[in-house]
Amino acid sequence: MTNQLVIKQIETKPFEGQKPGTSGLRKRVVEFEKGLYLHNFVQSIFNVLGSDKLKGSTLVVGGDGRYFNSQALQIIFAIAAANGVGKILVGQDGLLSTPALSAVVRARKALGAIILTASHNPGGKHGDFGIKYNVSNGGPAPEAFTNKIFDETKKISVIHMADNVRVADLSKLGTTEWTGFQVEVIDSVEEYWQLMQTVFDMKQIKELVARKGFVFNFDAMSGVTGVYAQRIFEKELGVAKDCLINCVPSEDFNGGHPDPNLTYAPELVKKMNAGLFDVGCASDGDGDRNMVLGKRFFVNPSDSVAVIAANWDAIPYFRAAGGLKGLARSMPTSAALDLVATRAMVPFFEVPTGWKFFGNLMDTDQLSICGEESFGTGSDHIREKDGIWAILCWLQILAHHNKDTTKELVSIESIVHNHWRKYGRNYYSRYDYEEVDTKLGDEVMKQIADTIATKSLVGRKFTGSDGVEYEIASVDDFEYKDPVDHSVSSHQGLRIRFKDGSRIIFRLSGTGSTGATIRLYFDKYEQRESHLFDDTQKHLSTLINIALELSNLQKITGRNEPNVIT
Repeated sequence: MTNQLVIKQIETKPFEGQKPGTSGLRKRVVEFEKGLYLHNFVQSIFNVLGSDKLKGSTLVVGGDGRYFNSQALQIIFAIAAANGVGKILVGQDGLLSTPALSAVVRARKALGAIILTASHNPGGKHGDFGIKYNVSNGGPAPEAFTNKIFDETKKISVIHMADNVRVADLSKLGTTEWTGFQVEVIDSVEEYWQLMQTVFDMKQIKELVARKGFVFNFDAMSGVTGVYAQRIFEKELGVAKDCLINCVPSEDFNGGHPDPNLTYAPELVKKMNAGLFDVGCASDGDGDRNMVLGKRFFVNPSDSVAVIAANWDAIPYFRAAGGLKGLARSMPTSAALDLVATRAMVPFFEVPTGWKFFGNLMDTDQLSICGEESFGTGSDHIREKDGIWAILCWLQILAHHNKDTTKELVSIESIVHNHWRKYGRNYYSRYDYEEVDTKLGDEVMKQIADTIATKSLVGRKFTGSDGVEYEIASVDDFEYKDPVDHSVSSHQGLRIRFKDGSRIIFRLSGTGSTGATIRLYFDKYEQRESHLFDDTQKHLSTLINIALELSNLQKITGRNEPNVIT
């Protein structure tokens, strides 16, 4: 006999500042633990969805396992039940990577999903927590939807909650039932693994992994992809267990910062720089970002998506589709992908930062592969960026280039170098100034914005230490008009473009929980073969100096160095 739902109405008052950013609502854990803070936001999501859509619907719920994940899940179950949701699909142990969650939404034809993650931000009791709603295509809710959520948070007065809904053991697969409501604990990996088998030639990848002398290393950074790595890399592909590091999810990521870059993955970077492995990869807290390294060689994320796109014919999924439908990148990402699109003669799109912009293009069959410079790469197999998918892409490309096992291994470095020889190289770097006082961050951006608005920079010339002259050709505040839904996204980044195609971009990031993160991006194209293999920072030094001079960043913020250089 199933239990009857015991529903109660809880009076509440709005909390300030519950505006979802690029990737949902992210705050310190202590904020989420305050009274009905999380309850208010969850109820606001359901208020926007409305009773007609919610009645008998299926929602997918999961998170990256960070601190407060378990408590938050139980709150969501109880509020969902009281708002008419028919069924919740939740990952085993409360875990679902963001890309896997997107895959489940699409496979199960769910109404949408609630993701509990602050992605690459630190976790733990004193770290960050986050919540994001994804729509029925498996992708992030559009801005019009998140704006409605924010409006609801400003006027909410009642929370509907089932008093007797709780799932005692999320480690056990199966269904818990109440009258008109179910919570089903599903395998966190199985449905994602089934999808990956339709995308890649796993037999060919397994043969690469088994090749004598070839060694692959993966760092899950104590995030959710640890459980995926153990199943896919170890069990299915035969990677040695000791080549998988930090693969037990931790509530505080073992005190680390689960952001896969050269600064926050020191253990992996040290091993790769020592030449211990042929391929080294990492993923972030919720599994949507990736970093790829060859032996003593770092693959810039902007180059990574370009190389994957250029080698699409190595990947069965794209061969079965008859090739590429189109390519796209976020505006701050280097123009390396543009060159691939031009040579492949396929449509190309430049969109604002945020995966939701790619989703519209995918849903209308205009886009196959896309990427963001912030270590996010993906395709139309789901509607989120996908760290494990990107890593499997590189393994597939390596397997394709190493079919003849009698020859010396074709390395990641050689594949990238040959790509540069064919297309030219976009020297690229990003400077992150993290947790800057918000007012100071705004002041830096205002200084640049005011100058750009006057157009006074156009025609200004700078001479680098190498004697090369840089002349500013155009300046603007990037605006995107979506070709699918015709929505307009303004103020997406301040751009300075030079006559030789070089770019400097300024943005305030929307992924932090406190203060502001100022991001500076530098992109310079080079096709002279004698200059394809220079040191990146040295090659970009003039652009970097120009950006610091024009923004007055160091003087305004008091920061002499960025926290992270990519």
